[in-house]
Amino acid sequence: MAVLRSLRKHIEPIVFCAQVASSFFDTGLQMVVKQRSETSTNSTSQDEQNNITNFYMTFNMLIKFVPIVPALVLARYGDMGYRKLPIVVPLIGYFVSRALLLFVILLEWRVEVMYAAPVIHGLCGGFSSYWAGVMALVSVSTNEEERSLRIMRMELVYGFAGFLGSLASGHLFQLYTVRLKQGVVLSGISVMLYFFCLVYSIFVVHMNHPTVSSDRQEPPDCSGIIHHDARDLTNIVLLFTSGILYDVAVSGGVEILSVYVLKEPLHWSATEVGYGNAAGSVIFITSFLGVKVFTKLSLSDASMIMIGMISFVSGMYFMTFVTTTAMYFLARSLTLFALIPMPTIRSLLSKQVQGTSYGMTFILLQLSFRLASLATTPMYTKIYQATLDSFPGFVFTLSSIITFLSLIPISIVGCRTARQNSYERIEGN
Repeated sequence: MAVLRSLRKHIEPIVFCAQVASSFFDTGLQMVVKQRSETSTNSTSQDEQNNITNFYMTFNMLIKFVPIVPALVLARYGDMGYRKLPIVVPLIGYFVSRALLLFVILLEWRVEVMYAAPVIHGLCGGFSSYWAGVMALVSVSTNEEERSLRIMRMELVYGFAGFLGSLASGHLFQLYTVRLKQGVVLSGISVMLYFFCLVYSIFVVHMNHPTVSSDRQEPPDCSGIIHHDARDLTNIVLLFTSGILYDVAVSGGVEILSVYVLKEPLHWSATEVGYGNAAGSVIFITSFLGVKVFTKLSLSDASMIMIGMISFVSGMYFMTFVTTTAMYFLARSLTLFALIPMPTIRSLLSKQVQGTSYGMTFILLQLSFRLASLATTPMYTKIYQATLDSFPGFVFTLSSIITFLSLIPISIVGCRTARQNSYERIEGN
């Protein structure tokens, strides 16, 4: 009974299992799209790359566009006290949409059927609602001093699950029998894990429904959604700007990277794809350790964000010139702290608003990423297709440039925060 009571207070099992399932799905979809592209065309490698990138462009744009209104509605209900709702409803969408890949493999449906997956998932709030709900729940249960590390710890669970899932996914994809086609085992396990998450979230996890967080230590002169201090509003705008630019650079570069490794000279198999995805998940672990070390060194949140951005700039620029698998993993190793910026930006934002607005603040940030990506996804895709013969790694240089631009607003926030803290210390004395 004591174990059950403990489990009822934690959502880490949901985050862990859902991310393992997501890793299985990502690898499975990547390999199915590659296989169908190879069998449906007798043309050149460039035509196959165009087919794959066009599929993912449409798929990713649906992921980003469809959830906008449902996610806002769920965030509103979450801030009204129903903290469980923005997590449970997207898990329903995950379960139903991920089952489509299983049917595509089993029944040999056209791969275009998978366009329905982001639509179904998006109508249930999508990842935007799910992750914003998780972050809101973590924020209302921690004080400001512990929040950055607590949010980073949740990211660690997410990343460690992705690492393990990605390592196993390539091997599981290749398991098949006379009756079961390649990929059925992988997709089947993914669907079962989502079903477990759904059942666990509905029947095991217990979440209180406070309209105001009792743990949130608000300054006595704060009221409304935003603190009544012009510097706070300015900081919010700067944090949103920096976060959007960084997300554009990361999502655009990583989306193309998943296609880049399928072509020559890398030309990865399912196993190598799994290892590559696992390498991407290692940064969750190294970023968490980085936050712990930097916190002990008393570095500010803004300083940690800039370290993470510089880490991503160096890794992505090196990725421009990758021609072997060894070089790929070396480039990935340079991005050890690349995950630090986003959770730390969320932590800084939560310190600018009241607890009753966490859900809406996080969902607006998440949706701003999605809206920006509606333009950048086709932009990255078309640039990659145009430079495929001459300079296929150019998109990674582009990601480096955009990341460098995202350093500007966060450095301003760092300066403003330092001045504000200095002023408060003087005033307090």
